[in-house]
Amino acid sequence: MELMIEDLMEQLIEMGGSDMHLSAGLPPYFRINGHLAPINDEPMTSEQCQRLIFSMLNNTQRKNLEQNWELDCSYGVKGLARFRVNVYKDRGTYAACLRALSSKIPSFEKLGLPDVVREMAEKPRGLILVTGPTGSGKTTTLAAIIDLINRTRAEHILTVEDPIEFVYEPVKSLIHQRQLGEDTKSFANALKAALREDPDVILVGEMRDLETISLAISAAETGHLVMGTLHTSSASQTVDRMIDVFPAERQQQVRVQLSNSLVAVFSQTLVPKKNPKPGEFGRAMAQEIMVVTPAIANLIREGKTAQIYSAIQTGGKLGMVTLEKVLADLYKAGTISFESAMSKTSRPDELQRLIGGAMQQPAPGGARPGAPVGTR
Repeated sequence: MELMIEDLMEQLIEMGGSDMHLSAGLPPYFRINGHLAPINDEPMTSEQCQRLIFSMLNNTQRKNLEQNWELDCSYGVKGLARFRVNVYKDRGTYAACLRALSSKIPSFEKLGLPDVVREMAEKPRGLILVTGPTGSGKTTTLAAIIDLINRTRAEHILTVEDPIEFVYEPVKSLIHQRQLGEDTKSFANALKAALREDPDVILVGEMRDLETISLAISAAETGHLVMGTLHTSSASQTVDRMIDVFPAERQQQVRVQLSNSLVAVFSQTLVPKKNPKPGEFGRAMAQEIMVVTPAIANLIREGKTAQIYSAIQTGGKLGMVTLEKVLADLYKAGTISFESAMSKTSRPDELQRLIGGAMQQPAPGGARPGAPVGTR
């Protein structure tokens, strides 16, 4: 029986999977609860694989792929889900990775987002960043924030995405969504134009380069609420990354701008649960939260980002929390294993200190407790 892409997509959603990989010479692979495995033992020929991939593309996308050998796009199956698709070449044949995107925007409660995220979403202006590795749920967190604004405020929300993942239906707000490659040629172009489109809230899918970061900071300074994502793993690293893209002679000016415009940084990662219940999402979200206080703004301005971690540690009353504290709490509650917690931290000694006496059993393979296990 001929393999159809829609059948594979349906199977992925039914199994609660997040990603599908298609490659010639191998069966389709699904990622379920963070684990990658083949769905059968029947390898696809290069012709089968290419047919599956090309069935998702229109003529323009095929032409782009043939010219550039790589392609980002999205594909929707009515009544099922939308998928973010990346097609690339692998040893001369086409391969693809598909990320399943829930068509239903999850609520704050379902995601387990703390109250401080809601408070930050209510700010009228400033820069909010959601950071973390690929597949850590950054887009989903931002979608929940946009959805909250849409349901509670009459604002003009403008998004620039690559590709559009969640489609918003206007409730109280007016929403325009622009897709890179279809509605705009670059994030920077769209941001320049956005400032003349009377937005209240601007969502920048990814802050990749100097021009995009510079425009996002300027937009936040001039009275807009700007949200964006970065591939960084902590709040202090996020500040450093944003400043480091600028040439040395501009960095002090950018520090001042950032100290005035940055509202909060949420750095998140997904950790496999120890014993997920049937039908439950198999990973727990661990989120480091930094709220920019006058003290943290001062550290940013003076280039003392190494001290931000201590400021987060002492900012609990304001909703701040370090990644290590969240991982330790998840471990103590029995939600995640010691090894999983250790694989997600860049401060193993601090995590071990917070876990304290709760960790007594030796780690697998004879490693001493507290030794980093299986870092990724």
